[in-house]
Amino acid sequence: MPLLSAFFIRTGLIYLALGFTFGGLMLFNKGVPVMPAAWSLLPAHIELLLIGWTIQLILGVAFWILPRFSHAPARGKEGLAWISYYMINAGIWVDIFSPLSHDLPWLPLFGRLLEVGSALVFALYAWPRIKATGV
Repeated sequence: MPLLSAFFIRTGLIYLALGFTFGGLMLFNKGVPVMPAAWSLLPAHIELLLIGWTIQLILGVAFWILPRFSHAPARGKEGLAWISYYMINAGIWVDIFSPLSHDLPWLPLFGRLLEVGSALVFALYAWPRIKATGV
């Protein structure tokens, strides 16, 4: 497995564990209301599981499995894929901590732009590796 795929997938697994932990805390609080502030974890729970776990798993497997069209071990411009990795993780953390910053209302938008930019950079990286069959 390539190093970047391992990074994407392992980071995704960390986000899965964090997302399940936050979800478990909210679920426990629903049954035994001891910490009303637990519901403030809902946006982070959603962010960690939807973007952190799901999208990172998809990107890691895509990096690993897309065809190379040559016998060389090179996978194209890997630097773009690494930039995508850093951008998506920065976007996730910006989105998780943006509710704490009330004086920066543009921060959640900035986090989403980092995540969308990450997807676009990864698409730019993967585009040469995708070809129609028979071509």
